[in-house]
Parts: sequence; structure tokens; C-alpha cells
Amino acid sequence: MTHVRRFLPLLGCLLLGCVLLALFAPGGLLRRDDGPPSRVEGRPKGWSPYELSGYIEDAQEHLRHHPDDAATWASLGGVYLEQARRSADVTYYGKAQGAFECSLRLPADDGGPNIDAVIGMGALANARHDFTGGLRWAEQARKAAPYRWALYGVLTDAYLELGDYEQAQSALRRMLQGRPDLASFTRAARLEHLHGRTGPARTALERAREIAGDPAEYAFVLWQLGELAWSGGDPRAALGFYEQALAADRTHAPSLAGRARAEAALGRTGQALRGYAAAVARSPSFVVEYGELLEHLGDRAGARRQYTVFSGQLKLLAANGINDDLAVGRFEADHGDPDTAVRHLRAEWARRQSVEVADALAWALHRAGHETEAAGYAARAARLGGRDALFAYHRGEIERALGHAGAARAYLAQALSINPHFSPHGAARARAALARLESDAT
Repeated sequence: MTHVRRFLPLLGCLLLGCVLLALFAPGGLLRRDDGPPSRVEGRPKGWSPYELSGYIEDAQEHLRHHPDDAATWASLGGVYLEQARRSADVTYYGKAQGAFECSLRLPADDGGPNIDAVIGMGALANARHDFTGGLRWAEQARKAAPYRWALYGVLTDAYLELGDYEQAQSALRRMLQGRPDLASFTRAARLEHLHGRTGPARTALERAREIAGDPAEYAFVLWQLGELAWSGGDPRAALGFYEQALAADRTHAPSLAGRARAEAALGRTGQALRGYAAAVARSPSFVVEYGELLEHLGDRAGARRQYTVFSGQLKLLAANGINDDLAVGRFEADHGDPDTAVRHLRAEWARRQSVEVADALAWALHRAGHETEAAGYAARAARLGGRDALFAYHRGEIERALGHAGAARAYLAQALSINPHFSPHGAARARAALARLESDAT
């Protein structure tokens, strides 16, 4: 099952949306009303604030001569975060932290701390999956400057991942009231989708598409529209959105992987495999998804190679301050040791009680043979009312293991009705299990 892919919408929010919020902040690099910071001089004619390498070079040169420029240090930190997202190079996190810390050591124009750097540190903490830290930095920013709308995006993301959905809704409402922009609309879409409100989620993304200001933003929004169509079981519509995203930004790795996933669902296996190869060449985030398709097609050696890359990536993330027990637990539950999965996911649940962690822990407990406890977490995963095929499949298998044939049939059928292509192995197993249950009932 494609568990690891489930954290990509989060990465989309944290490594694009959260970063965009820091960058759109007053004094940040990407403010629509001001453009890039005017203090960084010497740009070539036609330079764009979205050409990150160009900005980094200019900012570094500027700071060599003006090392006391707190605003440019904060903007540089935000661009390093965005560079991490675009390149999947997590070493940029350390560079971002260094830039933000330089900014915080300097007084802002008003003599106080540089709020953009405080917000940036919150975005960085969230990107590293330190959501409690993200919340702490955002609250510090709110006390000092409650009308810096960017901080409410950091709050929204932190609360979402900590499982405090009422607080997330409150922070997002404040953000939308103060600055309805791409970053706020994409967050609104995610929250609506978590509650199972597909129509409002699509409306929010369409609003975001209308105001996307550059190919990278446009590709991001179209990818999210594709993910929404995919989760609703429409691979053709999803494919259309992914292709539009790639027309805007041909290097957009999430859309490369999404297109490959949709092509696999439509039976275009060769194109799907080539697409996944292109996606993982851009970003290692998709190696497990690629490996699962290879395994489903009988190429176990190829799948193992992808899983080995994933294990190596986890070590690299840990070396850069990211310990992702959720990703490890999901992987171990399906491709490793279920008891190890349970251990990691209990640790994650102790830190944050989101529906994603509840589902992952339920599945790991099921795989480890603890069905009654698994059922409790599966019920918690469904508490927001979202329509998630993978959650429904997991709950169906847990009910089947408990001997609850009627409930198992209902949840397995629900999973396939939501999205009959939700994962190569999972969908096939759901169909087989449902057939057996229906046969036993006759």
C-alpha cells in the first residue's frame, strides 16, 4: 500500500505552502505588493524572485557587504527552505536555520526581533516535523506582531499535524480574513478535504489557481487538484491536472509521480514505470510508491532497490534533524517488521494525535496481530468524516480479522467505491477479500 505517499500533501503544505507564507510575509522575498527586497542590488534585467539560485547569489553578495541586514538574512533563510522543497536537498534546512539565526541576532528596523525570521523558524520546524516547535515559534510571532498573516499559516500547519483541528480551523480563518492568497486557499482545501468536503476543497484550489503568480505555484495548485481527483477515484481527470502542472513546470516531481500513478491505474504500465523513474530521479520522496508498483508487477528485486533508497533517505533526513516515525512506521508495517512499526507509531502518537497517525498505528497494530486495539485507532482515524479509501480499506481488514463480516464488507466496499485504484496491492487485496466475504455470505 502506498503509505509513504500519504505524507506528500503535508510536504506540499510545509515545504511550499508554509515556506510561501514565510516568503509572502512583510519583508519576505515573494510579497506580491513589493516584489523582492530592494536592498539586494545588482540583479540582471528580467530577474525573477522565483529564480532561487539567482536570488541566493545576490543575497549572499549583498550580505558580504552588509552583514547587519536582518531582513535579507530572513529572506535568504526562506529561499533556502524553498530550495529544499524544489531540489529535495535537505541540507538546505541547515542553511535556512543559519540564515534565520543570523537575522534573529540582529535588531530589526524597529529595534525588536525580526518577525520574518521568527516565522521562518516556525516554518523550518514544521518542515522538520517538529510541529510543537513550529507552534511555539508561531505563537512567539503572534504575541509580537498579530497582524503578520504568515504566522497563521505556520500555526495552521502545526495544529493540523498535531491533530488539533479546531485550533487549525481557527488559525486558518484568521489567515483567510487577513490575507486570502494562494497559501491560505491551499490550506483551506486541505482542511476541507480532511473533513470529506470535496466540493469546497475544489473551490478553494480553483481560487488558488486563479491567483497563482508563477509556474511553480501554478504547478503546485494543479498537482493538488490532481490529488483531489485521484483520491476521488477519477484517474483520467487526475491525469489531466498532472499534465497541466507539468506543462507549467516540467520538473515538478509530485506531478511526475502523480501522472505515473494515474497511468498505472489506466493500464499504461510502461509509461507509468518511465514516469516513476523520472519522478524519483527528481526526488526520493516517491521511491516507495515506485517500489510498490514494481513489486505488484513481480519485479521484487527492483522493488527492493527502491526500498533501500528509502532507508538511505531516512538516514539522511535524520542527519539533518528530521526523525519521521510516521514514515518509518508506515514502511515497516507493509515492508518490514510490524512490531517495529508499532513502536515507531506509538512514539509518534505520543507526540501528535492526527488522523493520519491514528490510521497508521491502527494498521501497524493489525499487522502485528493486535486487532481490538487496532479497531479503536481505526475509529479515531475516521472521526473527522473524511472519505479516504486507504483508511476504509484498513478498517475493513481489521474488522475482517475480528470476524465482523458485515462491517468488513461495508468498509472494503466503501474503499473501492471511493477510489478503486487507491494502491496496486491494496486495491487488489480489497477486491479479493470482498469477494471471499460475499461468497461466504451466500
